[in-house]
Amino acid sequence: MPNPVESHQIQAIIEVCHRLYDRGMVTATDGNVSIRLNDGNILATRSGINKGNVTASDLTEVSPSGTSPGTAKPSTEIGLHLFIYAQRPDVMAVVHAHPTVATAFSVAHIPLDQPILPEVIVGLGAIPLAQYATPSTPEVAASLRPFVNICEAVLLANHGVVTYGTDVWDAYFKMEKVEHAAHITFLARMLGGEQALTPQQLERLQAVSGQSYGKDIGRRLRDLGIM
Repeated sequence: MPNPVESHQIQAIIEVCHRLYDRGMVTATDGNVSIRLNDGNILATRSGINKGNVTASDLTEVSPSGTSPGTAKPSTEIGLHLFIYAQRPDVMAVVHAHPTVATAFSVAHIPLDQPILPEVIVGLGAIPLAQYATPSTPEVAASLRPFVNICEAVLLANHGVVTYGTDVWDAYFKMEKVEHAAHITFLARMLGGEQALTPQQLERLQAVSGQSYGKDIGRRLRDLGIM
């Protein structure tokens, strides 16, 4: 019997899965969602389930090493989730999806790493592109290694997007932000091209974000070679 905290987390995963499907960020049985439980184990969506139909019985518990005592097979991308949790003790949830416009950027091998939208810069920093890796293999986790500690969202070349955060809603909202930024960038390029913020504007934004949100966006952007 799940305790009240776990019951709340289970319901949150279900709602996020349904919203991913309703928003067209996944189709068929694509995508996967997980959370880190209080005991360190991971609760993840099982393999082969449409996210619009997920119920509590479609979630399976996995140890940090990847073993699963349950009968349901974890998502084939569970290794991606476990890698992020191992590298980021602060991360409590991971969402992997295929939002249309952002995934188009990943297929075109175009990162979303230019400083354009202040809300994206403050919330995510930049959204880099990880090199192509065969899905469901350890190559996917390895492709994230250069970015996992300095980013909150990564485009996976020819594959989709992964986001992570302090809880499953935080990770999901970052996925929404990635798709929104991708859509705006696409439209701006149709209109002649986006105009990046200047170094002076970024410095001002860094000062304001530090005062208002306690975030050092300067470090994040410097790590990515943008500032």
